[in-house]
Amino acid sequence: MADVAARLEEIVGAGHVLTGDAIGEDYTHDETLSTDPVRPAHVVRPGSADEVAAVLKLAAETNTPVTARGSGTGLSGSAIPRPDGILVSFERMNEILEIDTDNHVAVVQPGVTLTALEEATAAVGLVYPVYPGELSASLGGNVSTNAGGMRAIKYGVTRNHVLGLQAALPTGEVIRTGGKYVKASTGYDLTQLIVGSEGTLALVTEAVLKLQPRLAHQATILAPFPELASVMTAVPKVVGSGIGPLILEYIDAFTMGAITYTHDLQLGIPDDVKEKSQAYLVVMLEDNSAARLDEDIERAGELLSELGALDVYSLPGGAARKLIDAREKAFYTAKGAGADEIIDTVLPRAALPEFFTKVLEIAQASGTLIVGCGHAGDGNVHLAVFQKDAEVRHRVLHDLFAGGMALGGAIAGEHGIGRAKKQHFLDLEDPGKVELMRRIKQAFDPQDILNPGVLFD
Repeated sequence: MADVAARLEEIVGAGHVLTGDAIGEDYTHDETLSTDPVRPAHVVRPGSADEVAAVLKLAAETNTPVTARGSGTGLSGSAIPRPDGILVSFERMNEILEIDTDNHVAVVQPGVTLTALEEATAAVGLVYPVYPGELSASLGGNVSTNAGGMRAIKYGVTRNHVLGLQAALPTGEVIRTGGKYVKASTGYDLTQLIVGSEGTLALVTEAVLKLQPRLAHQATILAPFPELASVMTAVPKVVGSGIGPLILEYIDAFTMGAITYTHDLQLGIPDDVKEKSQAYLVVMLEDNSAARLDEDIERAGELLSELGALDVYSLPGGAARKLIDAREKAFYTAKGAGADEIIDTVLPRAALPEFFTKVLEIAQASGTLIVGCGHAGDGNVHLAVFQKDAEVRHRVLHDLFAGGMALGGAIAGEHGIGRAKKQHFLDLEDPGKVELMRRIKQAFDPQDILNPGVLFD
């Protein structure tokens, strides 16, 4: 270990290698609720792609496991290191290398946060529209987990905005994939293979990201419904109406009560309406024309009323921002309330009503409280599971994931598999597909040093 530390210092400099008690608590975990923190043998903070590649080459020579870490905001345990391993922290590689306004792209290092990119793009009238709910998150982490967020209904998820990558391989090579162009048909798409691979194939050292025009006007509508099922039935109708929502979120009554209390939100909903409401639909619209936006608000309000909303409220700007911010922080509200697990299963929009019938059956049969909210517009459901018994909780999660997959869904919509959901993934996924993934992993990482224990045993 001492020899490895010394060689790491030669690569990144003595001040950028941490061992023993010098490794702070933040390096031992991410935000996953069900995984234990682990202190790695070494933390290295490289300053360039060449340094990352040299670290990986050393790790391969010494058969030392390597885990990448951005801001540590992940929810699947894929940034939790190994006790005998190296944690590569990208906190020093945090530069926005370019904002190309002609090609509408940003070139960033992996340690750049969403906050920093938001500020830089706003200054030139552009936006990186992937907002996974935590703006302190790093772009490298977002790329590695294919992060999504509330705006996926309109703009898609991370992989829809990654045009190219620079990445370091365990061989010590640095490769570039893609570029500033928006399409290509030239061999395998290595960019999209690395996106979402959770640090198991390569370490991203630079990303070329597609930007969008920043629209001037936004408006938010809140519609309470008497039943969760009626919200889920309404979602495909709203999507198919042509109003093109920027955000289309559902929030159940339990979660709405928790976030409004925690954040002291005053939304102007009368008490008698609150008492009848079991779920809420949040619809945000945007346009460059205030007049067209007003027309869309009116159309959306009429449609929601026809679909069974108890009432429709157009929220003032301040209240709307606070509600969206509170919804983005719903994870922390659930965590503070004692949730034992948060899942992010995803399924076809039209299957949402049937899935929630299944959720209720699972909750009642197991004595488990299951509540939540989610990106209803793209079928991504975030459920907080309150069940202290670990064995019962494991069965509940298995049944939830299996129920979603039976309806054409997948275990994780945006958080990834990591360590937290690995066993469910291996139990429920098509074995042939898993074996193909293993062979791809072997091609990139023949010695299995990159994030061993994530995705696969």
